[in-house]
Amino acid sequence: MKHGDFTGLARDYAKFRPGYAPAVADAVVCFVGKDASSIDAADIGAGTGIWTRALVERGLHSVVAVEPNDDMRREGISSSAGTGVTFSKGTAEATGLPDHSFDLVSMASSFHWADFDRACDEFQRILRQGGLFVALWNPRLIEVNPLLVEIEAEIARLKPDIRRVSSGRSGLTERLNDLLRGRRNFTDILYLEGRHTISQTPEQYLGAWRSVNDLQVQLGPELFRQFLVTVERRTAGMTAIETTYMTRAWVARSV
Repeated sequence: MKHGDFTGLARDYAKFRPGYAPAVADAVVCFVGKDASSIDAADIGAGTGIWTRALVERGLHSVVAVEPNDDMRREGISSSAGTGVTFSKGTAEATGLPDHSFDLVSMASSFHWADFDRACDEFQRILRQGGLFVALWNPRLIEVNPLLVEIEAEIARLKPDIRRVSSGRSGLTERLNDLLRGRRNFTDILYLEGRHTISQTPEQYLGAWRSVNDLQVQLGPELFRQFLVTVERRTAGMTAIETTYMTRAWVARSV
């Protein structure tokens, strides 16, 4: 398995990954500055369409999804059947979408895999004047649940030098505000944050872990298996695991 390659993880991703704080989705759509029914949106690096469908639920005029991974795209097409979402193959740097055709372009839990400058050039190409780009993540707030802190510590015990790259609370997000402000064709930089808590069964909680690419790459097959065994034992007999997620979104307007 390679970093950013979700081949083989798509089914667990579609079934067990959590969504994003509804209030943040509402705010993003509102900030576009148009009636929702007239907004054309493109979700890039859409994965299985979790955020894509959140946009559809807000009554947008049209939503297209672009995803490079074949497994993820197939799951997205299946999960989004009947919603009107159109999936196509492409990347953040080369979406294959027409010029100046969208009021909203998004990347949900995927912008950290893209080449920042090339992706921003591409988004400005496909955005209409005054359109929005939003990059968002939904990391867990493990500190509000001692069980989650304990399980996270098990990862560090298995591999003390592990370096998580996709949490939404480190890496690119630490400097994203400044990076977006440095783009001469972006203005109105805005940061949004919202929290929501979900209740998962042990099976759902394990399924979410099985969908994490970064962790599997860094631990390797054997250590990752050991980790899952530990989590399964620790959560055995529990009826629910409460997990709080913090949706973090950076919005920029194209000029």
